[in-house]
Amino acid sequence: MASYIHHALFGWYPYLALTVFVLGSIIRFDREQYTWKTGSSQMLRQKQLRMGSNLFHVGILVIFFGHLAGLLTPIWIFDALGVSHGFKQGLAIVVGGLAGLMCLVGIAMLTHRRLFDPRIRATSSFSDTAILLILFAQLLLGLATIPVSLGHMDGHEMVKFMTWAQGVLTLQADAWKQVQDVNIIFKAHLVLGMTIFLVFPFTRLVHVWSAPIWYLGRRGYQIVRTRRNLTPAE
Repeated sequence: MASYIHHALFGWYPYLALTVFVLGSIIRFDREQYTWKTGSSQMLRQKQLRMGSNLFHVGILVIFFGHLAGLLTPIWIFDALGVSHGFKQGLAIVVGGLAGLMCLVGIAMLTHRRLFDPRIRATSSFSDTAILLILFAQLLLGLATIPVSLGHMDGHEMVKFMTWAQGVLTLQADAWKQVQDVNIIFKAHLVLGMTIFLVFPFTRLVHVWSAPIWYLGRRGYQIVRTRRNLTPAE
């Protein structure tokens, strides 16, 4: 039974999540373009938005691209560059830990706004709140893996995750076996991460597909003014 569950979660589920992620995003863009937005709540309450949003987005970008490079870069490239598994493990802990804390502070501020401001809560959809809480839980799980990782500073555990991720993308049927004996914290982190890809097309997260390159260099947010009576001259 345990073997079947691991096969389902780490052998089949990744393909389900990736298929829904890609096809769902394409279908939503084709059929529901008016919902392809972040649904900003700046007009309702600016407090905590700028600081929380900046911390969250910077942190999440570092985490995302760190995971992308760390998991999908072939192991032989690190070996050719003389980067040991232990050094890579330590670098991931330090950089990932700092980015995770930054992101956690940011998302805590954004979650507080959404849950405890009556106006924002009233205008939030179920998916708005749900994805925020899912991301919050994923960050907590990610940070919880750090103490466990400190007990495996030889980097061999990280190699298992790299082999699994690359095996999934290269359609290796037995890739799931790489992670069947890792700590339960890592398994929960992986499953929730794949679930985020699964629900991605049904949430406001789809706006990342439309983010222009200059987004990170913007000077400020969109200016929103309250409605007022305009004279003909205006």
